[in-house]
Amino acid sequence: MKIAIVHDNLVCKGGAEQVVLSFHQAFPKAPVYTLTYDAQNTYPEFKQCEVKTSWFSRIIKSEKNVKRFYFPLGILAMSQLDVTGYDVVLQSTTHCAKYIKTSPDALVITYCHNPFRLVWSTNSYEQVLKTGPLKKFLYQKVISVLKRIDSTSALRTNWFITNSTEVLSRIKTAYNPKNDITIINPSVKCNNFYLTGDIGEYYLVVSRFETYKKVDLVIEAFNSMPDKKLVVVGKGSREAEIKMLAQSNTTFYSGLGADELAGLYANCKAFIFPQLEDYGITPLEANASGRPVIAYGRGGVLETMIPYTTDSLKATAVFFDEQTKESLVSAINTFETLNFDASFIRAHAELFDEDNFVRKIRSFVSTKYQLKQAESESAWTNEPVKI
Repeated sequence: MKIAIVHDNLVCKGGAEQVVLSFHQAFPKAPVYTLTYDAQNTYPEFKQCEVKTSWFSRIIKSEKNVKRFYFPLGILAMSQLDVTGYDVVLQSTTHCAKYIKTSPDALVITYCHNPFRLVWSTNSYEQVLKTGPLKKFLYQKVISVLKRIDSTSALRTNWFITNSTEVLSRIKTAYNPKNDITIINPSVKCNNFYLTGDIGEYYLVVSRFETYKKVDLVIEAFNSMPDKKLVVVGKGSREAEIKMLAQSNTTFYSGLGADELAGLYANCKAFIFPQLEDYGITPLEANASGRPVIAYGRGGVLETMIPYTTDSLKATAVFFDEQTKESLVSAINTFETLNFDASFIRAHAELFDEDNFVRKIRSFVSTKYQLKQAESESAWTNEPVKI
């Protein structure tokens, strides 16, 4: 069974990139194909992989420019990336991984983190909503082309996997898949994190600085609580704006090594997760460090966290109900009246450990490949498939 792994692009550090690393752990001999690769700004573990890129990577590497030149250059480059000759193509995607060339008889398995947001959730993009009539018209023309390409490319997928129930219905609506969709929750690498009794006086955010991540909401909350300390790790398109918003009780970091980041997780009072995510790995990383999470109580955290109701010693998180400064401040004040059990929180995170994810992915790929082989044999013999 010859396997190729395909991912949209490797230009940043995020949950989707961690899934690809887990794919590679499951199938260490499989090369990783991608639109473009920026070794300095994604996870260093990719240097141990055989990464194969499109011609786009020779001219575009930064995350900002990937977005700027995605249409039409990125689309064209990905559609020319050739992975014919592989028995199984295991894709990790939100947008362009499924555009690659595959053999007609290849088994194509797509781990869809979310249908292409620009195409299927256009109204979530401020630059589309808040632009003028002419530019909006041009956006809509481009989006209609992308929708046709995206839906046609999805037809090549034999089996879809996704990260949570939050996304499952979106995949059904966008792609109308031919087979049932399987949920395999992304993993956390528990071995990268540790517990310590030396808890600091700061709260922690680890996030990209993009609008939907709501880092500005956390900054505003802590601006109203100058006696509390906040540490923010990350970077992104709104970095300058968010740093300008912050007061002296907030400290920013970026480009940290794995050990430095693990230390910040282990010593924080709590991890703050203000955004609506389809899944979200960082709350589980905090839990793997024995630290509780203060989270907006919608989306993926409903599948990964145990919210406080009556017994904080059997909880991993405190939820807040609205994405407002007042709601977050109230949750922080509630948190400070509670006691949490670091060992219980760590044990909960271990249910999502990478070893479990790798085992499930290997089993899924193996089972579907055997089924495809049996179907091929039955086509020759006209006998029903037995598996």
